[in-house]
Amino acid sequence: MRSDSPHSSHPGHDEEEDFIEPPSKSSRKREMHALQDLGEQLVALSSDRLKKMALPDALYEAVRAAQGFKMEARRRQMQYVGKLMRKIDPAPIQAQLLVFSGKSAAEVAKMHRLERLREQLLEDDKVIGTLVELWPQVDVQYLRTLRRNALKERETAKPPKAFREIFRVLRELQDAQDAAAEDDVAVASQGAQDTQGSEGAEGENGNLDARA
Repeated sequence: MRSDSPHSSHPGHDEEEDFIEPPSKSSRKREMHALQDLGEQLVALSSDRLKKMALPDALYEAVRAAQGFKMEARRRQMQYVGKLMRKIDPAPIQAQLLVFSGKSAAEVAKMHRLERLREQLLEDDKVIGTLVELWPQVDVQYLRTLRRNALKERETAKPPKAFREIFRVLRELQDAQDAAAEDDVAVASQGAQDTQGSEGAEGENGNLDARA
């Protein structure tokens, strides 16, 4: 179903508090490529699936047009699609594409959970306390700055740069936590295997001694 839809060291100055260090050139390039890839995935969808995406009308029409173009015309149209993609939050699109691609329900649920956390953060500054409990390493000052800017973006109808950045930060924290948990499991599994191997070797040596 379709629908329209760093850090300050001077807390006494609002303008400086709301300043976010501009992303590095490599960071901007990665984000641009990620949005371009997302646009390519949208263009590759069937008409029925595309209609199920919650896209703004302008982006929907641009994607539909790109599906009918070839060669140079398609390249120019994809640049326009990428320009429109920079004005929206890509997280819901990514979540729906995961569903279409048959990704695990757990992965989709994780993205929706992070989206809910982001909305809760915008609604209540105290949610930062919850985030600190989940991820003690979170940069609280940076997150507060992003929250203020995301709220200003909504009030002034500006592109959701800070809004997207909040999701990126939360996902990065979650991915790091997941990776650490996987490492712990791997270490524990390896330790169990080593123990079993050692016990097996001792048992074999005991049998040899008995036969001797």
